[in-house]
Amino acid sequence: MLRKRVAMQDVEAESRLFSQRALVAMLLVMLAFGVIIINMYHLQVKSYQVYQTRSEGNRIKVVPLAPNRGLITDRNGILLAENRPVFSLELVPEQVEDMTATLAELASLISISEEQQQSFLKEVRQQRRFNSIALKEQLNDEEVAIIAVNQHRFPGVTVEARLSRHYPFGNLFTHALGYIGRINTNDLKRLEDSDQLANYAATRDIGKIGLERYYETELHGTMGYQEVEVNNRGRLIRVLRSVPAQSGKNIQLNLDVGLQLTAQQILLDKRGAIVAMDPRDGAVLAFYSNPSYDPNLFVHGISSSNYNELLNSPDRPLINRVTQGIYPPASTIKPHLALLGLETNTITPSTRIWDPGFFQLPGVEHRYRDWKRWGHGWVDVYSAIVESCDTFFYDMGVKLGIDRISDYMQKLGFGEKSGIDILEESNTNMPSRGWKRARHNQPWYHGDTVAVSIGQGYWTSSPMQLLTTTAVLLNDGLRPTPHMAKTLTNDAGSEQVSTALQPTVNVVNTRNWQVIRDAMLQTVNTPKGTAFNAFRNASYTSGGKTGTAQLVSIAQDAKYDANALDERLRDNAMYVGYAPAENPSIIIAVTVENIGGGGSTAAPIARQMLDYYFSAGVNNDE
Repeated sequence: MLRKRVAMQDVEAESRLFSQRALVAMLLVMLAFGVIIINMYHLQVKSYQVYQTRSEGNRIKVVPLAPNRGLITDRNGILLAENRPVFSLELVPEQVEDMTATLAELASLISISEEQQQSFLKEVRQQRRFNSIALKEQLNDEEVAIIAVNQHRFPGVTVEARLSRHYPFGNLFTHALGYIGRINTNDLKRLEDSDQLANYAATRDIGKIGLERYYETELHGTMGYQEVEVNNRGRLIRVLRSVPAQSGKNIQLNLDVGLQLTAQQILLDKRGAIVAMDPRDGAVLAFYSNPSYDPNLFVHGISSSNYNELLNSPDRPLINRVTQGIYPPASTIKPHLALLGLETNTITPSTRIWDPGFFQLPGVEHRYRDWKRWGHGWVDVYSAIVESCDTFFYDMGVKLGIDRISDYMQKLGFGEKSGIDILEESNTNMPSRGWKRARHNQPWYHGDTVAVSIGQGYWTSSPMQLLTTTAVLLNDGLRPTPHMAKTLTNDAGSEQVSTALQPTVNVVNTRNWQVIRDAMLQTVNTPKGTAFNAFRNASYTSGGKTGTAQLVSIAQDAKYDANALDERLRDNAMYVGYAPAENPSIIIAVTVENIGGGGSTAAPIARQMLDYYFSAGVNNDE
């Protein structure tokens, strides 16, 4: 059956409709072309500079250049911290498709411990993925060869040659120099806060402690950079521009290797500290804390086992005993107290008291014993210092009172940091009424003053602080600020490190300085002096003061027996002395833990140090 054909009803209307649709379509096409033309104008004319810079950025890459770290030498130019070339296996995370598989394959080629892998993965999470991160450092020649042969199998894996910090003397200068280590999140924050972060774009390590940290800005130098042209795969085509990095400043120290080695050889396995300084300007000549540790372990990342061994050692090798060791100063502060007694007219050079071997407060039965059980008989300020008579200072201390003692000793420098050029320095305590009330919520008793009068009780000091406060007695009231650095040098020239002497107390009678120094001279040079045997027949003149710090209380009628005590509860031996007596060029403080008397142990150690100092000509100014 044929379909019925439908005829057009209105040809003219359909023609108009078609024309309208064609016009709309043409307008839309013209609008689209207009948008394209406007956008092309915006891109190629108005935004030309912006997109040219972006296109150049795809072609030109800025590569930061790390500066060489400054070297550190002793006073004679012997290298103490140097830079050595090392090879490291490094990966760029964004270029490695399967990190787990890559690490497993690399570990099958060379020895890579599980701890190294975990440390690497931790750093990957902390760093940007386009940064090159070391998986293993200090590759040997065989490992470098193995990686080089197989490198084509590992995209994003390279062997890089870098300069690495090395400390040739190992543990000899650790507590003075410190060490460098990987930059961590705390370091990044500190650099950002000080607006130095950009200068570390090519640097992986930073000073962690000691001189390495204190002089970080000077040692680090200034970053350089290269503008290089790369292809679409990021491979280098050519160097367009290069701005070299500026090496850090080299630092020459006042420290002397020979004097430092002498300190190490003397202490051996003893726990303690030896520090020596020129009292005239604060130049630190020796700075040794024992036991120590090898700082090279930290440069490339110390293992957990090695770190835990140091951290948990009962000998506390991580503590810098020179500035962080907190000890009762014991009798080494008797010259300081005698000066106060003279200045306040509490005593005079001719004042004498009878010492029966003990001291009693009025109305109190308890006897505060002298170290000499049968007493010293009649003593004045000279014999009290020379023979270290406790009873004389008990009596004088109570008459002075804690308020005057605390105020005067703080002016001399006790209870304050010395200001030495390292940051690892602990706060010490010069007690007062207010301090005890705030700390223990108790009043101050006369018995507390008695203990403080011989450098015991709540009074604490560090060997460094004891050194600087004793230097005040040699400088007529001027206190030096100790510093290990001597000169800082770069291509622009040398800069001398010097510090001004700081005034502390004004004396009423300048002769009192000489009274104290004469008593310290007699301590070393008269037969009754507590340091006489240690310095017998020395080729130079010297003065000093011994000290024995008691760590535990002994019952009223009991006798001190070191063998009956735990080894770590035995007395500390201390000595502070200087030479030559006429014009001191060196002052030395010795602290040895749990070993006995200052006169029998610490003073002989100081004698050996001073013998070397004068025989080796360390005192000769350059």
